[in-house]
Amino acid sequence: MRVADFSFDLPESLIAHYPVPERSSCRLLSLDGPTGALTHGTFTDLLDKLNPGDLLVFNNTRVIPARLFGRKASGGKIEVLVERMLDDKRILAHIRASKAPKPGTELLLGDDESINATMVARHDALFEVQFNDERPVLDILNSIGHMPLPPYIERPDEEADRELYQTVYSQKPGAVAAPTAGLHFDEPLLEKLRAKGIEMAFVTLHVGAGTFQPVRVDSIEDHIMHSEYAEVPQEVVDAVMAAKA
Repeated sequence: MRVADFSFDLPESLIAHYPVPERSSCRLLSLDGPTGALTHGTFTDLLDKLNPGDLLVFNNTRVIPARLFGRKASGGKIEVLVERMLDDKRILAHIRASKAPKPGTELLLGDDESINATMVARHDALFEVQFNDERPVLDILNSIGHMPLPPYIERPDEEADRELYQTVYSQKPGAVAAPTAGLHFDEPLLEKLRAKGIEMAFVTLHVGAGTFQPVRVDSIEDHIMHSEYAEVPQEVVDAVMAAKA
């Protein structure tokens, strides 16, 4: 299957740089499976398309401020994009620099370069970085990190993005990109869905930085997918099987 078969034109003027004021007021395109008919509406129309007993499965991951700026102690500027948190002291990350840092390289991170870290190992395209700080990694990221807005949103991140670029039901920090389909649910719509008898369940999938990487091969079969952390509780498996029965 050729990648080119899925190419299409997307005018830059149609790319939103900020969300609509009310999440559920965005547009919704619906496909009727049996007939192939397409319907244009608003996201709140979802309420009329679901029946009591239907099950919605949500991803409760929470986006972390995964983009860090700084420099190598030797002087060269760097940009760090966290792929995942390994533990309370270490991250696995993409690093953009004029010259890739070698193991042992000291990094000064944050807009004020106040956080000291060390690149300890390289794993193919990813770098293992250890923070030399008493605070846990997540606290450091929340303190100095920038929200990793997608590359097609061509503006600097803002403080408001720390909540706007989250689903309203996000709980578990770890993603470096939002599960975007869920951004359009708001509390009023969720309440109406519950009142109608729509069942809800939650899984966790921490979207990784690989989601920003383009497909560089001609054939889809040759594309190597990146891995991501996923967690599916047994009760969710049971709920899905019950809904399908």
